[in-house]
Amino acid sequence: MAEKKIIGLLVGRENTFPGPFLDLVNERGAPDGISAELAVLGGTSELAEQHHAVLVDRISHEVPYYRAHLKSAVLMGTTVINDPFWWEADEKFFECTLARKLGVAVPKTVVLPNKQYIPDIDQQRSLRNLQFPLDWEAIVKYTGLPAVLKPNTGGGWKDVFIVNSIEELITAFDQTGLKTMILQEFINWDDYVRCICIGRQNVLPIRYNPRAPFHERYQISNPVEGRLREQAIKDARTLVEALGYDMDTVEFAVREDVLYAIDFLNPAPDFDNFSIKEDNQPPWRDEHRWWKHIQKPSSPSPMRA
Repeated sequence: MAEKKIIGLLVGRENTFPGPFLDLVNERGAPDGISAELAVLGGTSELAEQHHAVLVDRISHEVPYYRAHLKSAVLMGTTVINDPFWWEADEKFFECTLARKLGVAVPKTVVLPNKQYIPDIDQQRSLRNLQFPLDWEAIVKYTGLPAVLKPNTGGGWKDVFIVNSIEELITAFDQTGLKTMILQEFINWDDYVRCICIGRQNVLPIRYNPRAPFHERYQISNPVEGRLREQAIKDARTLVEALGYDMDTVEFAVREDVLYAIDFLNPAPDFDNFSIKEDNQPPWRDEHRWWKHIQKPSSPSPMRA
């Protein structure tokens, strides 16, 4: 009789992905002793015996207790998707540098000091290594204008500003408080592709319009084809393999046939069929099996080994 192995799913408010995911794993995994359930956690000891062979994490970025549990679970032998150590360490500016090193195009990017700091940080004594004031002329000379000011961590298009002048940039920057921000070259795109990535090799490019209302952004009726599809898959695989992400979304703004990686730190990507539509809801290929991570866990990222 096969050893029983349990996959636990951690979710937030999403409703359309969890049920089909659990049903599929329970259906296909039964002959191999594999089952799936919503994980129930509460009060974790440091050497707790792990109930789950795999935990699929889609909410710990919002719930710090889950993140603490997941990092301990990894040390105790559970496979966690995505790896909580690297998920927590990654930032957008680091990923821009990584993309450049890997030969994937990204917008010109500058990371900025915070506008504000906690009260215990004193500008004269604590920040003596920082340049004051910032040389905004030199910064926008590199990125160009218009430019995009956005948080170095986080997503969901929150706190994103499109600025057309240094005056607009300073006004927007003054609203950012304690957040660390990056300024990026604005790519006036001709086309836009969002790739849903599962297991580092399974990549589904979907045409995407970030200017449209949320529920209309995925352009299902206009599929990505030809060279654009091939390049999007190639670059997305390069990025998720380097990052070690087993689920992610990678966005490319396309300008004059060049794919610029815009947003690829999405380790709890949107799987809701309200937005990505029923035909694209993972798993979208019969041959794909989430539980491959039990039988043969993904190797460490080459950038992280």
